[in-house]
Amino acid sequence: MTQPRIPEREESLVAAPGTTPWDVARERLANPEHQWTNWLATTRPDGRPHVMPVIAVWVDDAFHFIAGEGTQKARNLAAHDRCVIAIGSRTLPSMDIVVEGRAQPLSDPDEVLRMADVFRSNNWPLDVRGNQVFGPNAPSAGPPPYRIYRMVPTKAFVLPGTYGMDTFDQEELPKPTRWVFDGN
Repeated sequence: MTQPRIPEREESLVAAPGTTPWDVARERLANPEHQWTNWLATTRPDGRPHVMPVIAVWVDDAFHFIAGEGTQKARNLAAHDRCVIAIGSRTLPSMDIVVEGRAQPLSDPDEVLRMADVFRSNNWPLDVRGNQVFGPNAPSAGPPPYRIYRMVPTKAFVLPGTYGMDTFDQEELPKPTRWVFDGN
């Protein structure tokens, strides 16, 4: 396991005092609720946005997700590696987490095998062949062969979620916060 990534800056997004500690968001990312949706936003080469759900896991302080090599998201990332993954955590108090970063396909076969094991442990049986993975077609991933991408955060945001927020006092809700990594 790598050393935890620590943000260089933590900033409130509102005039109210306080921030949500990165460790709180990081814990939610590493231990998601069953069947939550991860939304991946990429940019087409002509600048138009593209958003799709993806199966993603948070391992070693980075998102890992799978995309078929011929999918729009894979073509977008080949042209421009900046992307965003957003999730909504319904664990109370709920929070919405948005992570900006750069995604690259894994090229080391040992790392691909390690991450394929993580996806297999989440009920997606994948077969590794070099730096590609094969398995049942997931509608959001497109047809195989797949590549596993690692998206390292450059910025992250947390906002209080709407689910259950009426059951908490305002001071108990997550504080709108931005974290900046690696001088961004």
